[in-house]
Amino acid sequence: MTQGIHGTVADGFEAVREEFAAFVAGERPDYEGQLCAYVHGRRVVDLWAGDGCEPDSLYGVFSSTKGAAHLVVALLVQEGTLELDRKVTYYWPEFGAEGKGGLTLRDLVTHRAGLVGLDSGFTEAELADDQAIAERLADQRPFWRPGTAFGYHALVIGALAGEVVRRATGRTLQEVYEERVRAPYGLDFFLGLPEALEPRFRSVLPMAPTPEQRAVLDAVPTGPHTLASIAFNTHVPEPGEPVDHPNSRAVRAKGPASAGGVAAARGLAGMYAAAISEQQGRPPLLKPDTIAEVGQIHSTGYDLVARTHKSFGLGFQAVADTWYPFLGAGAFGHSGAGGSQAFADPRSGLAYGYTRRRCAFPGGAAPENERLVRAVHGAALAGADSAR
Repeated sequence: MTQGIHGTVADGFEAVREEFAAFVAGERPDYEGQLCAYVHGRRVVDLWAGDGCEPDSLYGVFSSTKGAAHLVVALLVQEGTLELDRKVTYYWPEFGAEGKGGLTLRDLVTHRAGLVGLDSGFTEAELADDQAIAERLADQRPFWRPGTAFGYHALVIGALAGEVVRRATGRTLQEVYEERVRAPYGLDFFLGLPEALEPRFRSVLPMAPTPEQRAVLDAVPTGPHTLASIAFNTHVPEPGEPVDHPNSRAVRAKGPASAGGVAAARGLAGMYAAAISEQQGRPPLLKPDTIAEVGQIHSTGYDLVARTHKSFGLGFQAVADTWYPFLGAGAFGHSGAGGSQAFADPRSGLAYGYTRRRCAFPGGAAPENERLVRAVHGAALAGADSAR
């Protein structure tokens, strides 16, 4: 075992352990994190590091939660319960207020609704409750003409998709996820953490930027009336800190589908492995045509909220375009503000999950994921080549 690094790797993946150890050695002494990967349904990397970190420790994964939400939508589309090109109002009539009546479900889940938040903002209690978010957004005027552009619906996309799921099935998105995905595979990835499992949760620690990093953060243009401030609910009088969201028991209990999930890396990677590969004697959750649909880029270009280039598949981030260009076309997943990352690369058969306790600079997928993903992907490809 490499000093300070726990867990195992399969033959041929030793370089991943070395890369993980090299990264951890340069981190703060209080670093905690987990790394897990599957290739064609076989777990090949299972590593963790840090005092108090265990393989089943649970961390707030912020927007990596969206991957579970979009997987539920994909499953319901695959079986015909939902139709992507139907108007949202077919399922949710009240949504049509304020000029939103023509928006399709496809546009909704690909961040094209223009409904990133509320003029007046949400309360903390509302942000923990997807149905409360959806009810208030139904009457909100969109911030751009729906379907004409896209912008990251950071705190509301899960609630919007979830309300469609609830209207179509009579079940909440969280209930469908629990019954169809989490429970059958025993995944440590929860949208609603049972109180009995609370001892496994490791509270999120705030970012600890260096003076140079703080200067970069302070230079980011902000304002109470920008789309970004509305999307991240920072325009309210007392917005709180990002860590407040997963560190709230109310959020963890209800599991809001935009950013309220908690997971271990095993759970993140395991969900994507189940999506694209045979697992535990079960066929992949998603059929080949569905995998191609969710990974196909639907929204790309200038993100009006992030104010930079982004690409989204069917709700999922287009991982190869957004983060790791060496991955295969059609890779899909989602990162989280604290630094978590999770995705599937169907062409290589790779499913990847990473968590960390302290929020990473500069936000979003932690930068170490680039070197870790590259190491895992390289080992997967090398193994495929040697098998030929």
